[in-house]
Order: sequence, then C-alpha cells, then structure tokens
Amino acid sequence: MITFFFIIIYLGPMVLMTIVMCVQIKCFHEIITIGYNVYHSYDLPWFRTLSWYFLLCVNYFFHGETVTDYFFTLVQREEPLRILSKYHRFISFALYLTGFCMFVLSLVKKHYRLQFYMEGIHVVVLQNVLRGRCLFIVPISCVICNDIMAYMFGFFFGRTPLIKLSPKKTWEGFIGGFFATVLFGLLLSYVMSGYRCFTCPVEFNNDTNSFTVDCEPSELFQLQEYNIPLVLQSVVGWKTVRMYPFQIHSIALSTFASLIGPFGGFFASGFKRAFKIKDFANTIPGHGGIMDRFDCQYLMATFVNVYIASFIRGPNPSKLIQQFLTLRPDQQLHIFNTLKAHLVDKGVLVGSEDA
Repeated sequence: MITFFFIIIYLGPMVLMTIVMCVQIKCFHEIITIGYNVYHSYDLPWFRTLSWYFLLCVNYFFHGETVTDYFFTLVQREEPLRILSKYHRFISFALYLTGFCMFVLSLVKKHYRLQFYMEGIHVVVLQNVLRGRCLFIVPISCVICNDIMAYMFGFFFGRTPLIKLSPKKTWEGFIGGFFATVLFGLLLSYVMSGYRCFTCPVEFNNDTNSFTVDCEPSELFQLQEYNIPLVLQSVVGWKTVRMYPFQIHSIALSTFASLIGPFGGFFASGFKRAFKIKDFANTIPGHGGIMDRFDCQYLMATFVNVYIASFIRGPNPSKLIQQFLTLRPDQQLHIFNTLKAHLVDKGVLVGSEDA
C-alpha cells in the first residue's frame, strides 16, 4: 500500500487529485451502504439520492471556486466560467436550498427523527492537493507513520489500555507513536522542502497548455537560521540551527496527527460497534473497506485545511488579478493609480508620470 502511495505521487497532481476524489466517493459509498442496509426496511424515499446530492453540493462549495482559479485560467474570456467564479457562493446556496426542499418533501410520518439523524455530515479533502504536494503528503504520511509506530510501540511495550472503544490501543503505543511521528515529520518536511515539485502549487501554463509545479520557492521552503533557546544550548552544543520554516509547521501537523488524529479511528470503531459490523466493507482483503484505512485521514485533512488558511496561506496574487480583471475599466484605473501612489511612497517606483 505504501509503494502504491508513492507511485501515485510520482504520476503527478492530476492523478493524485483523481485518486483522492475516488477515495472520498468510495468512503462515502461504504457509509451510505451501511445506513441503507440498516434502514431500508423503513422505506425512506430519496435516501441515497439525497445523500449523494448533498455530497456533490459540499464538494462544489469547497472546491468549485478553487478549481476555477487553478484550472480555468481563461475564465475572464469565457462568460459561463466567469459567472461560475463570480457567483460561486450564490450557486452553492441555490444548490443547497434545492436539496433542502427535496429533503423536506421526502419526510415520512413516524420517521422524522431517523431521517434528520441520517442527514449527517459530509467531509471533503481534495482542496489541499492543489496547494502543493508537500502540504498534502506530509500530513498524510504523519498519520500513516503514527498508525505504524503506535502499533509497534504498543506491540512491544504496551501494558496500559487507552480507550474501551479500541481495547488493543495502549498508552505506551500512543505516547511512543507521538514522539516517533514528530521526528518523522521533521525529517520528511526537511527532505521535501528542497524539491520544487513538492513545494510549488499546481498551476496552468498557457504557453504549454499543461499543468506545472515549477515556481520560485516561497519563504516557507527557504532555509532560515533560528536561535536555539539558552536552556537547550548547553544540551545540544549549538547556538543556532538552520531549518525550513515548514519544518516548524510540521511539528504542529505531526502533533495533531498523533494526539487528535487517532480519535478519528476511535470514532469509526464506535460507529461500527453501533451497527454491529467488523469493517465498513471488504474492498481491501485483510484490511476491510477504504473507510477503514482512511478514518483518521479525514479528521487530519480537515485540520490541515484550517491550519493552512489560518497560519500559512497568504493573499493569492493570481486570484487578486482575476478579481481585478472583472472590474470596470474606471475601477481598474482607480486601483492602478492607488497602487502606483503606494509604491512611489515606498520608494519602489520613481515618482513621475512615466513610472
């Protein structure tokens, strides 16, 4: 499975995004199938149809605008695509309202509570792929590493049970997996930060009509010198250390993968116990369903999305330019003059009419 994972990464971002979408759809299918097998005797109308429809709406809301920004670079010259970009939130809300009305019309007397319960949560993970494969691979690999190392530490040193939902989980495995995963995250992020194919976001090249991952590395992936705290200088014997800023972020990502990520697995265990099943499906011999392998990844992917938006991602120049080009000429001229005056004040431009 790990070999297959690296082959997918080697095949490029398009294949990677396709696989991620397929995994998401398959996981959702396994969950919906379980619900349908349990509740089909209630004869609930549009149960599966509405479930898939809401999955489509959620994916469009989270990914529609991003996909437009990255893949439809001619959006300014194609009116239908420009409308999709400009009115993305309104279209998403309209789609949701349509599903909402369909759900209300499908309500069956005596089963209201059950139907409201089954209209659960829909999770998405695709958006992280577009921001650079490093930001996608490191978190996923940390979850995989934690799963393996927690098992190893638990197998050799485990004595104290961790949680009743998973009787085989131990505190020794949980703690050992944490330290091993943080170390792994630091090393993996160091290696990957040195390669543009991992650090650059996916962009469309108009000249070659193809997707590229070549760029000038941002400060996040450039070596910086950091001062070591005085308390640790006597221990390590250094005053400074050279690191990629992303390595510092990897500590937060690997910590979440070790301490919070496993709760996705605990939740899945409780879910299966509630429905009295061993696995979500039998897609992978010896492992169960796709959801059995990705139960922790969904929680991790959601955290990474929020973490990037909160602590890593800055303004997107390409998106700002696209928005600028949608304005009227007089509005564009006003912004140009304002920006020009600002750059002159900063000393970037010469204060002349020809500047």
